[in-house]
Amino acid sequence: MLRNCFSFALILGLVAFPTDAATAKTLFTPELRSAIDRVERYLNRITTIHARFVQVGPDGELAEGDVYLERPGRMRIEYDPPVPLLLIAADNWLVYQEKELEEVTYVPLSSTLAAFLLQEKTRLDGDITVMAVEKTPGAVRIHLTETEDPKAGKLTLVFSETPFALRQWEVTDALGLTTRVSLLNAEFGKALNPKLFELQDPYKKRKFGPRRR
Repeated sequence: MLRNCFSFALILGLVAFPTDAATAKTLFTPELRSAIDRVERYLNRITTIHARFVQVGPDGELAEGDVYLERPGRMRIEYDPPVPLLLIAADNWLVYQEKELEEVTYVPLSSTLAAFLLQEKTRLDGDITVMAVEKTPGAVRIHLTETEDPKAGKLTLVFSETPFALRQWEVTDALGLTTRVSLLNAEFGKALNPKLFELQDPYKKRKFGPRRR
């Protein structure tokens, strides 16, 4: 059950959001445009993140684990047992290890949201459309979709105000199902062990996921 609930929870969120073309920020008030710019500047200042995470699936299923991110280009998401999943982004690949099935899947990093989070320069415009910005006491929420295919799903990034920091993301897929990931005890800017991002294929059961059309 846990494998079925969580095996593609993060992959569903890793929908490609390319970053060219015209900006949508002109649709917002100056205050909200300022909030978008603040988010963009913040994302571009990130060098590393290490945090515990709690994931809540569409049916309320819970999973926990550790996430490591190093820009540009590297990420590791490791679920705690009994969820048998490990995801590593490096060398232009996202490697998805299913420990219970002893199977490893390779997906081009460019076809995933990881590319958006891990690129050297992040832009919240172009083929990404900022659908909405919400400012509430203590938090900023920014809702993003793919400009050319907004029905494919929505990504929401949630930031605390003091200090201004990424605290959560929510992924809503094409069926309207939402997976929420909250970051706990996040550490920013600390050096990470390079071995965390070594691509692992211990089972030699390699397959390749779909490329973006």
